Amino acid sequence: MNNHRPTCFFFFFLLCLPLIISSAATTLPLQLVSLLSLKSSLVDPLNTFQDWDPSPSLSKPGFEHVWCSWSGIKCDPRTFQISSLDISNRNLSGTIPEAIKYLTHLHHLNISVNNFAGPLPTAIFGLTFLRTLDVNHNLFNSTFPPGISKLKFLTFFNAFSNSFTGPLPQEFVRLSFLEYLNLGGSYFEGEIPKSYGGFQRLKFLYLAGNSLGGEIPAQLGLITSLQRLEFGYNGFSGELPTQFALLSNLSFLDISSANLSGDFPIALTNLTKLETLLIFKNNLYGEIPESIGNLQYVRILDLSNNKFSGDIPEEVSSLKNLMELSLMNNKFTGEVPRGIGELPALEFLFLWNNSFTGILPQKLGLNSKLQRLDVSSNSFSGPIPPNLCLGNKLVKLILFSNKFSGSLPSSLANCTSLLRFRVQNNRLNGSIPIGFGSLPNITFMEMSDNSFTGPIPADLADAAKLEYLNISGNSFDSGLPENIWSARSLQIFSASSSIIPWEISTLPSITEVDVSHNFLTGTIPSTFGNCSTLEGFNVSYNQLTGPVPSFGPAFSSIHPSSFTGNEGLCGGVLQKPCGTESETEIKPQQPKKTGGAIVWIVAAAFGVGLFILIAGSRCFRANYRRRFVVEEREIGPWKLTAFQRLNFTADDVVECLSMTDKILGMGGTGTVYKAEMPSGEIIAVKKLWGKNKETIRRRRGVLAEVDVLGNVRHRNIVRLLGYCTNRECTMLLYEYMPNGSLDDLLHGKNKGDNLMADWVTRYKIALGVAQGICYLHHDCDPVIVHRDLKPSNILLDGEMEARVADFGVAKLIQFEESMSVIAGSYGYIAPEYAYTLQVDEKSDIYSFGVVLLEIISGKTSVNSEFGDGNSIVDWVRSKIKTKEGTKDVLDQNAGASCGSVREEMMLLLRVALLCTSRNPVDRPSMRDVVSMLQEAKPKRKSPENGVRTVVNGDAKPPPPSQKGTIEC
Repeated sequence: MNNHRPTCFFFFFLLCLPLIISSAATTLPLQLVSLLSLKSSLVDPLNTFQDWDPSPSLSKPGFEHVWCSWSGIKCDPRTFQISSLDISNRNLSGTIPEAIKYLTHLHHLNISVNNFAGPLPTAIFGLTFLRTLDVNHNLFNSTFPPGISKLKFLTFFNAFSNSFTGPLPQEFVRLSFLEYLNLGGSYFEGEIPKSYGGFQRLKFLYLAGNSLGGEIPAQLGLITSLQRLEFGYNGFSGELPTQFALLSNLSFLDISSANLSGDFPIALTNLTKLETLLIFKNNLYGEIPESIGNLQYVRILDLSNNKFSGDIPEEVSSLKNLMELSLMNNKFTGEVPRGIGELPALEFLFLWNNSFTGILPQKLGLNSKLQRLDVSSNSFSGPIPPNLCLGNKLVKLILFSNKFSGSLPSSLANCTSLLRFRVQNNRLNGSIPIGFGSLPNITFMEMSDNSFTGPIPADLADAAKLEYLNISGNSFDSGLPENIWSARSLQIFSASSSIIPWEISTLPSITEVDVSHNFLTGTIPSTFGNCSTLEGFNVSYNQLTGPVPSFGPAFSSIHPSSFTGNEGLCGGVLQKPCGTESETEIKPQQPKKTGGAIVWIVAAAFGVGLFILIAGSRCFRANYRRRFVVEEREIGPWKLTAFQRLNFTADDVVECLSMTDKILGMGGTGTVYKAEMPSGEIIAVKKLWGKNKETIRRRRGVLAEVDVLGNVRHRNIVRLLGYCTNRECTMLLYEYMPNGSLDDLLHGKNKGDNLMADWVTRYKIALGVAQGICYLHHDCDPVIVHRDLKPSNILLDGEMEARVADFGVAKLIQFEESMSVIAGSYGYIAPEYAYTLQVDEKSDIYSFGVVLLEIISGKTSVNSEFGDGNSIVDWVRSKIKTKEGTKDVLDQNAGASCGSVREEMMLLLRVALLCTSRNPVDRPSMRDVVSMLQEAKPKRKSPENGVRTVVNGDAKPPPPSQKGTIEC
């Protein structure tokens, strides 16, 4: 269906235009010319302009202003002149025609959140009466064109999240009425122009997330009208100018992650109207000045991730409006002022990873507003404050790795708001209070490595949402409660054992068991073969004996490396026969309470597109697929939540899936289908596992995260169109990717014959992935960390452009605490995660480096040829020590035999090695990775010479005879 074809009336109208103009007393018909020209120039896949049709009103009186009732248009009620045109969020592409100039009285133009590409159309600059212009979240690129100063009445301009390059345009300064300017989230480079100090009425200036550098101009301090200033996430040098003290009206300042250096910017303490000050993630050092007490209106103060030292000044206790204080990841010492515990508005306090000592203020929480407290990785001592949850609003309490002593406050066992509770590695003693099992929201409890005694409370198994429980390293005087194995939601449990308890296999949500690198003995219980939910099983490097089960979901496709390091194991996937008949029998073993290794039982939270779906019983099994529509109709109607305009309904999706056999993939999250809607549009539908009612109740709480991530829009990110949900199931709706995944391209059955796997295409994919992750890290607020980047999660569209997908374990990072939800896939997880459980942007960069090594070598991340326990990173680093070894790394199928291609591959190999540096500090930012990849761009075209080629869809690739025609 051609959704952007012009109507028959439009052709008639153009033929008769001279007659209409000559017979009309006004120029109103020219507005109709402009609108229909706009409609015909745009690609509108969702048919959002269907109401832009004047033909039904052609013969009626007053047809000349019929457009005033069309979607996105507002007219002056007296003159019928179009004053506002809003075509945002319609998935549009194409061009803005010159005929838009006929909208001579247009005051407001909004074309944001679409797919417009190329240079910004200068035809817009002919709309000289514009007051507001919004082009944010598009794909506009190239340098910013001249002509913006023609819009002399402009007060608002927003171009956030595009791909502009070159210097910041200085022409904006000539707009004397401009109050709002947003040029963030692009690739502007160079210094901020000194002329920007000449803005006369500017209140909002946003330059964050570009490639700006040099020193920050002192002239910015002359824009005394500024109320909000954001220019972080750039690469500036030097210190913040003292002239910033002149910004007396500033209420919001964000210069985080800007590479600033020097002492605390003393000029900022003169900004007495400041309500938010964000200067985290810079290279600032020294002590916080006492004059910080001048900021009496400040509500959010974030100085984290710097090199500040010394004590917290007492004056911080005088900031009575302070709601959030974040000083984490610095070098602070001394005691925390007692007055901080008495701040009346304090809701968030983050002090982790410093060297604080002494007693934590004992009045913390008495204001009844405290929601999150993280003081982990310090040297605090003494008791835990007794009233942290007085207002019953405390959500996260993170106290691990300190020297806290005494008993746990009994009030915490009544804190119904609590979700995460981490007090491991302290000196706490006494009994664990009864009551934690009654907390309705608790999901994570870590109390290991203390001196707790007494019995393990049996009610812990009753906690409805508890997923993670670690009580190892204590001195309990009783065994595990018998009901622990029937815990409804438990996914990760750590205790002590010397055999593998067979009861683990009875956990209702178990999906993965990893007990590797311990000293476990005995056999593998046969009951694991009957575990229908089990997907992963790793017992490598123990002292196990006997046969490996050869049946069950996990054991039918498991890799032999999961059993490496157990000389006594045999049978199953191991090519080692069992010697005697007795060795082939596996009997269930009873758990024993003995000292020894830590047993980790992992039922990893299922990834669901762009949010975390709590693991539970599966709502869908393959052999019931054809009946699911009837079942779902019986349990309630479907609701469709769309993130853009869709021309189909939830019933259309359900009906299509009831008749389709086109399964694109299946995994721990659910099944993905190819679905053709009644309009002919093809989408991908991911139907999630999970029919357990408790799972559904938990799921409702995370749908808000879907709403946030559903607005992530970038050409290298798979777009989430929306989702369908009813009382028991959820289906995610994505744009369809016809060329499969990068995993198919590199490691599929016919990879050697795949013309599309040439080096130019591989480079294009690598750059696209880097740009997508760069967007998540640098242009999203808060930062989004993917956490499971691998070739199977990188999809390829019809143009072989990479689209990052499957944000199953993605997290919004707000610099709070180390994340301990199991994340990532074996072979792609950064080494530091094993001992810190900390996830940040550097984790993604490591995973990207592994993917890049696969692109370069054509090998999988884990391969038997690498040797026991070695990954592709280890293998590559050993190979590049010799010249001949380096040749083995480069994939001949990509054209490595050609000298020029080999040089280009070597450039990307260096980038991959930087990304996979063992020390996270040594890894570049993703913005730097993009820059390095762009410098290594191949100087040849891909074999298809730019022609659209769909490999796995309807179109066919060029014949194999063309393969190997690389220009060296």
